[in-house]
Amino acid sequence: MGIGPHNGSFWHQCRAVSFICQKNLLLVTNKNPRTSHCLSLARLLACSLRIIRASAMATNAQDTQENQQPSQKLQIYSTSSTGVTPFWREKYERDAKKYWDIFYKRHEDRFFKDRHYLDKEWGQYFTGGERKVILEVGCGAGNTIFPLVATYPDTFVHACDFSPRAVNLVKTHKDYKDTHFSAFVCDLTIDDLNKEISPASIDIVTMIFVLSAVSPEKMPLVLQNIKKVLKPNGYVLFRDYAVGDLAQERFTCKDQKISENFYVRGDGTRAFYFSNDFLTTLFKDNGFDVEELGLCCKQVENRSRELVMNRRWIQAVFRFSDMSNSCFSKKAAIKENLLGQENVEPKVKENTSKKTLNSIEVDISEGLAAEMFGILPSLDIEVIEIKLRDQNFKIDVLSREYQHTCKSTGLMLWESAHMMASLLALNPTIVKGKKVLELGCGCGGICSMVAVRSANLVVATDGDAKALELLTRNVASNLRPPSLAKLIVKRLEWGNQEHIQAMKELNSGGFEVIIGTDVTYDPEAILPLFETAKELMSLNCNGENQQSALILCHVLRGADEQSILASASQFGFRLIDKWHAGISSYSSQGIIGSWFPENGCEEYIPSTASSILYFHVQ
Repeated sequence: MGIGPHNGSFWHQCRAVSFICQKNLLLVTNKNPRTSHCLSLARLLACSLRIIRASAMATNAQDTQENQQPSQKLQIYSTSSTGVTPFWREKYERDAKKYWDIFYKRHEDRFFKDRHYLDKEWGQYFTGGERKVILEVGCGAGNTIFPLVATYPDTFVHACDFSPRAVNLVKTHKDYKDTHFSAFVCDLTIDDLNKEISPASIDIVTMIFVLSAVSPEKMPLVLQNIKKVLKPNGYVLFRDYAVGDLAQERFTCKDQKISENFYVRGDGTRAFYFSNDFLTTLFKDNGFDVEELGLCCKQVENRSRELVMNRRWIQAVFRFSDMSNSCFSKKAAIKENLLGQENVEPKVKENTSKKTLNSIEVDISEGLAAEMFGILPSLDIEVIEIKLRDQNFKIDVLSREYQHTCKSTGLMLWESAHMMASLLALNPTIVKGKKVLELGCGCGGICSMVAVRSANLVVATDGDAKALELLTRNVASNLRPPSLAKLIVKRLEWGNQEHIQAMKELNSGGFEVIIGTDVTYDPEAILPLFETAKELMSLNCNGENQQSALILCHVLRGADEQSILASASQFGFRLIDKWHAGISSYSSQGIIGSWFPENGCEEYIPSTASSILYFHVQ
């Protein structure tokens, strides 16, 4: 923000800042705070505005507003992808074992298909000579080792994973026998394999979609560890995600990037996407020759959604040799399996062996398909049961395990919504016979669903498309006629004039009650919130008791109460009553206090920081 130098007093500087703040902040166009992050410019403007108020600049506010000129509106939320914060980056690393343990608790052995393609792709490495001893790294639920032993019953497999639950799934498998398997828990970046396996005793190490789950900086530790148990000239059979895979393209549109080609999934597990150069250098630097290296591409079609998605992975064979002097052995052959693809990387285009579409199998299951096609799998949804007096609700929300990477807070059910819904159920007269608007209701919409029993019309709004999709589903599954016909779900981004105009066309007379629960946590969204409420509130009133009301129920977080009240006053809202949990000075004779039962009101108060503000328009 360039104000330019001012040689006058602080008073003149404040006048300049006041003009810019009033001009920009009052004309802000924002998205619902449940969907986006904030621009630092908006924070600076809001901070400057508070300084101006403290400096007694109220006398200039009217003149400033009169001088406003139409200008391009400022979006106070950034749409750019900023990636994972350092806090979460460290947490994902520290709790990697926990996230994978939760993964196997939920999916067990249903996520990946059994890998029957090992015989087709690498059969020559498992046959000939003495009994083969194999180490499966990151064995998971055993989708690799059990099909392998079924095909080659003379092999012995050591299987390790750093998820105790995954190892337990292997040990309790119906085909697990001590004569063919030895499964154990091991974090290859920390634990020494020689404590479980004799040195130089392994013929083949299989690494199937496992190294991608390790931080790139720790991958050398894994390779150095397996070298301790691998025989000279032993092989590593490798398959993992490649750069340009569909899943990576989807991650780049979200704030889920940890580092270059390294991303976190919604469940907290991580995935790295390998390039040929990165993989070759990684293994070469750790004492391996490249026997085979292929980039595999396959188109996966979802006919019901008319989508064709490109999956890409790298398949390779590496040989452990103490005499390794170069990246490739004499027998090395670079292959590219191109299935329905015309564009190939020049580096691997020279020696190409093409295979038919059906000759390459993809490790795919319902869970992977959901990740690929951008659909929230059913396991990502958690059902919350809520009982409010004589009403029972079953609300679908985003599972707690997926909430940490989700930018939209609207996919969760917040405690203040539960509290306000309880009060509406106890006091139906709050909305009886009125037109009600809920701002930022998220996917739950329980306040709207309770209010619709007594109100003439209820419009439940949010700015996030996914939240509205879940909300629509929740409304349809919980309400029945005639209530269902009185509740309308609409998208409303605060300050968005197109959305506001659409609301006015839906209800030209305005709303007599506007409710917002936990919508005040973002300081930069407070002004657009009150601006939107002012435009949509009914101004027809018959006495103090019949005035239209704005009710905000929240736990104070980012925005303090003084800032909220100052913003409310700026748009003509007058505080009529307020209530704070744990403060006995608020009389039960007040508007809000009368909503609570005289005895046993604790069950309706989820937090000692809960607060309710009740406004009228001046």
